[in-house]
Amino acid sequence: MTKLIKFGEDVEGYSIPVLNEREIRAAAGILFLATFLSLMFILFKQNFVPIKYVVTFFLIDFMIRVFINPKFSPTLIFARLIVRNQTPEYVGAAQKKFAWVIGVALAATMFFFFIIVNAYSAITGIICLICLIFLFFESAFGICLGCKFYPIFFKGKVQYCPGEVCDVKSKQDIQKTSKSQLLILLAFIGFIFLIVYLMNDKYSEKPYDLMGTDNTGQTKK
Repeated sequence: MTKLIKFGEDVEGYSIPVLNEREIRAAAGILFLATFLSLMFILFKQNFVPIKYVVTFFLIDFMIRVFINPKFSPTLIFARLIVRNQTPEYVGAAQKKFAWVIGVALAATMFFFFIIVNAYSAITGIICLICLIFLFFESAFGICLGCKFYPIFFKGKVQYCPGEVCDVKSKQDIQKTSKSQLLILLAFIGFIFLIVYLMNDKYSEKPYDLMGTDNTGQTKK
């Protein structure tokens, strides 16, 4: 029973239970895509059915992670299949559990409003945005925003963070950003705003059908 209900894996060479960060990032990407697409249905179709399914699955998946065992989480299982040929990157399980508890709280709140009350409000919109931000940072950058709050509530040094960010070390040359690179970034951002200002009317024009077909796929005469 203790092997069934457990958080984290015992890996040789690590003093505490750990998880595979590559699986976690892949699973976060899956959930981000599902959540984002369901929100598009709301914005463009006023269809709330997909988000209700996503929220339900999200809550169940995270409850399995936190209260039973991450190895039985459907998204983490799917993610493991995707990244099975990649070398594992081990991270401490404790801070991940704390972050996923936050995920359970957010998903439970969404479940209450969308499923039980069957209503939406600014609260649900803000929570959806928070979830998207958390999932995006995890999947795209490998940054666990929920883990950032772990040291506030628990004493002791956080171990085995993604990218070894917990360890104090000097940056290698390839990691450093020069002033010229920062200037290029700022110039590019300014260029984007300039293009939006100058070309908005042009870019707002609806493209015409180059092949001359109508909605049925038949060539117009």
